[in-house]
Amino acid sequence: MIKVLKKENMGKSDLGWLQSRFHFSFAEYRNPENINFGVLRVLNDDIIKPVSGFDTHPHQNMEIITYVIDGELSHKDSLGNTETLKRGEVQYLSAGDGIEHSEFNLNNKKPLRLLQMWIFPPQNGLPRLYGSKRFTKEQRNEKILNIVSPQNGNAEIKIYQDVNIYVCESSKQINYEIKPNRQVYFILIEGEITLNGNALEYGDACEITKETFLDIQCLERSHFLFIEMEEI
Repeated sequence: MIKVLKKENMGKSDLGWLQSRFHFSFAEYRNPENINFGVLRVLNDDIIKPVSGFDTHPHQNMEIITYVIDGELSHKDSLGNTETLKRGEVQYLSAGDGIEHSEFNLNNKKPLRLLQMWIFPPQNGLPRLYGSKRFTKEQRNEKILNIVSPQNGNAEIKIYQDVNIYVCESSKQINYEIKPNRQVYFILIEGEITLNGNALEYGDACEITKETFLDIQCLERSHFLFIEMEEI
């Protein structure tokens, strides 16, 4: 079953310096019928204006993945990590018993667009993790790139929860086999596609359950990300 989620029906926020699209209940968007999809608790599509961002703030017992779409993300945290990430690059942290960090767009002219995903850990109090990976455009060009996996998986970024995150940029047909008892949350970041016959425009998403494959037909150059997890 594929449930198409149009961007026009998602939660929205405009704080001036920050424009957000909320896939799940978050901040001022309150929807008790849309709290999570499996272990995926938060997915925010954020645009941060130049020379602005999130001041130092805490996280606890959550695994957080940030995927940069455009612009530059400058990160600083209480573990002593400081770095700037660009398009297609990924930052991750497992907050464990607590991490504080800040996220800024320090560029004077260009806005920053990113996806931030919060994933429930398999248990509380796990050791803290932090890292990043500078994936290249070639790695996701016309093929599906596994950017995040569980500890026993094959991705270069490994978190505690049993999820895989994939990205791709393509102008062609892309297929993906869904294993039994797994479900997928799919986000079309840029472009226009059909997904198993369902028309999607940029910003749209899908909840996918009880399916065995994804047939992605790119109608123009398209950029997408999906999160594969245990079916609940």
